[in-house]
Order: sequence, then structure tokens, then C-alpha cells
Amino acid sequence: MLHCCVKGVLEAGVDEAGRGPIAGPVVAAAVILPPKFNDPRLRDSKKMSERSRTELEPIIKQEAVAWAVAEVSEKEIDSLNILQATFVAMNRAIEALSIRPELLLIDGNRFKSQLGIDYRCFVGGDDLYLSIAAASVLAKTARDRRMKELHQLYPQYDWASNKGYPTVAHKAAVAEFGVSEFHRKTFRGVAEWVNTLF
Repeated sequence: MLHCCVKGVLEAGVDEAGRGPIAGPVVAAAVILPPKFNDPRLRDSKKMSERSRTELEPIIKQEAVAWAVAEVSEKEIDSLNILQATFVAMNRAIEALSIRPELLLIDGNRFKSQLGIDYRCFVGGDDLYLSIAAASVLAKTARDRRMKELHQLYPQYDWASNKGYPTVAHKAAVAEFGVSEFHRKTFRGVAEWVNTLF
């Protein structure tokens, strides 16, 4: 993977986790890595084991020039729609960085921001640039941790395992137990059960 997109420019990789689930927040991270950072395990977080992500998280946080994680709640997602909510989460993470980057490397094909920072979008960017891969790890580990916390409140949905994604068992649980406060009410698989609130 590449260290930088434009040599000599302070770059932040930005990625999100949680666009597809029917419950829980969408989480984004922004990471500025030092030029010499390298770890052979680092890649798109979806292609890494949970153990590897957990091991890498503190290393990234310790060695990064700056990092930040932000989330947008399920209520905000329902209000904005998931695409706009993802942009908001990314912007919140970027704004929370202790150092203002000069260029943003965004995972995906679209982005919207009023921060006045130049950006470039890359489909599959978490397999192209180390900073985006690092952001994907921080976003994924933070969101997984949040879903495990929410699992303690509503264990019947098994969020500790499915992380809020619409598995057959998760959708069956919604049909049986109704919709919780942490479900995305506008998402297919949930919307038809909104009247069966906890």
C-alpha cells in the first residue's frame, strides 16, 4: 500500500464503518500517519480478523500524528439518510483531529464537506493507502465496541455477534421482539415493524 497521494502534503485518511447495518450508529475515523509507519497486517479492516484489528488499534493510536473517531446516531441516520449521515460522521472525525490536514483521502466514490480542505475519493481506498486502512481499523473497532455495549441492553438481537447487520436471525428477532430504540427506523427490514416498539 502507498504512504501518500501527494508527496510533501499533510494527508489524513478517512473511512467509515456501519453503513449497512439496521441498528446502531455509523462511525467514521480520520488518521494522519507518520511517513515511516508500516505494519504488514494493516489493510482494509473488513479483510482483517477481529483479533488483528484489536491488536492494531492501540498501535495506530500511539504512532499516528493525529487520529479521531466520531459517530452519527441511528436517529440522525433516520433524519438525514445513511449517505448524508456518513458524510457528517466523516466531517466530525476530521474536525476532531488535533492537526488540520492539507488533503483528505476518502474511501469511497463520494464526499461532501464545508471544511475547506481539498480531498480525493478512492474506491477501495482502504486497500490503496495506509492512512485510509488505519482509519478503517479505528472506525471498525470503535463501532464493534459500541455494538457490544448495546448488546448488553438488548441481548435478544445478538448485536455482539451480528454488529447490527441484517442477518436472518437479527431480522427474525425484530419480527419477534419488535424494534428497539437503537434500530434505524427507515431501513428495510425495520420499517415494517416500527409500530411494534419496545
